[in-house]
Amino acid sequence: MSANAGGLTLVIGSKNLSSWSLRPWLLMRRLGIPFEEVLILLDRPETDARIGEHSPSGFVPVLKDGGLTVWDSLAICEYLAERTPDRGAWPHDPAARAVARAVSAEMHAGFQNLRRHLPLNCRAHIPGFAVPVEAEADIGRINDIWGDCRRRFGAGGPFLFGRFGVADAMYAPVALRFSTYDVTLKGEAEAYARTLRDLPEVRQWVAAARLEPGE
Repeated sequence: MSANAGGLTLVIGSKNLSSWSLRPWLLMRRLGIPFEEVLILLDRPETDARIGEHSPSGFVPVLKDGGLTVWDSLAICEYLAERTPDRGAWPHDPAARAVARAVSAEMHAGFQNLRRHLPLNCRAHIPGFAVPVEAEADIGRINDIWGDCRRRFGAGGPFLFGRFGVADAMYAPVALRFSTYDVTLKGEAEAYARTLRDLPEVRQWVAAARLEPGE
């Protein structure tokens, strides 16, 4: 568990499986927002009951701030951005901020074939994985998003908009998926994926995932 000086509690699912949990967890860790972590292992007989103790939607992650409960990864990230405006969760420039929100929302709502055919599995590595044709368009679109954001807005650092923010947290699980399934990207996108995977916080998440019980 982490320090809880700010009164925040983040309820997450299994680190090996829950890409949605990684997103706000990484944002909070990377931006230095203190929180207590509550981990609920997924796919267990008691999972639904335990999640139901915290989540009105029946899903994780869930952020608790005193008497307030916020569910859904992107909603949590938006709340954190408003609660800690000095941390730079969104770009300061209005144009960059608008694009960051757009690509974050696209990740949140789209790429269903990528999720279906390349699920998060931090423990696995499958060299030579044959990407189903249904997922190829999603991978191509993500490659284009990463390359475009890096070229247009990334001059101030190694992330999509220079400095780490919500958009990077939203795409971090995708970088892990691409490693698991041996997906090769192009140019700026490949370098960006490596940047995400090499973050100390992401490495910590993966190390913890490998220690979780179960397959």
